[in-house]
Amino acid sequence: MARTPRVIETIAGLRKAVGTYRKGGAKIALVPTMGALHDGHMSLVEAAKKKAARVIVSIFVNPQQFAPTEDFSTYPRTMDDDLARLKRLEVDAVWAPDKTEMYPDGFSTRIAPGGPAYAGLEDAFRPHFFGGVATVVSKLLLQTAPDFAFFGEKDYQQLKVVTRMAADLDIPVQIVGVPTVREEDGLAMSSRNVYLAPGERRTAPLLHRTLLDCADKIKKGQPLNRVMADGGQALTAAGFVLDYLEARNADSLEPVTNPGQGPLRLLVAARLGTTRLIDNIAV
Repeated sequence: MARTPRVIETIAGLRKAVGTYRKGGAKIALVPTMGALHDGHMSLVEAAKKKAARVIVSIFVNPQQFAPTEDFSTYPRTMDDDLARLKRLEVDAVWAPDKTEMYPDGFSTRIAPGGPAYAGLEDAFRPHFFGGVATVVSKLLLQTAPDFAFFGEKDYQQLKVVTRMAADLDIPVQIVGVPTVREEDGLAMSSRNVYLAPGERRTAPLLHRTLLDCADKIKKGQPLNRVMADGGQALTAAGFVLDYLEARNADSLEPVTNPGQGPLRLLVAARLGTTRLIDNIAV
């Protein structure tokens, strides 16, 4: 019978649980989430279970990474369903602090990441975002003291920011990226997909298909700038409002002008109606 994960809501309780795991000699993995769990999150948990005897999933909708115009108040919160999913995978603990536990009165410190946080991708459209991510992830890593922490490649720039931050701050954790999980039609799984209207949902998979088409043309030797321009035009013609469609060095996220500056990663962000979608693939 699957065991119900222990829900921990205080730092004192978390540290006691982590101490118990450590006394038993167990490796610990952390899967940070904002809840509204889907199969993409479950792939992170499954990867974590292969690396560590104890798995902690954090569920915390982080207010510091939402701008005033974004969807913090309406972001989906589905704790009962989330716990049922995690029970099936026999997660050991769920770290679910409230806002005052994570950011108590007087909290005034914020991480200011550099490097990949200033690649001109997500940061150009959400300048507040990576400071909020870096602050909460650094706290989660220090609170849970895991050996491994798992992040999805769908948020590729975020993965690079967190990896750089942990290295720069000498946080003793291995950051592990896990491939994007997709719907049958190729749409990257995201908690925000529920916001898509039926017609928008039918159009949304074109985002991934355009990335695949661009990658194929690049591999066949077509000029990189023309390929990316044509891809952007195709998305705009389909009704997307494009924020960016870029070819970047997969390691540094620096802009590239030819495939020889690779390995390459294609990254895209665009809006359908009120829903903002992101995706990326390797070339």
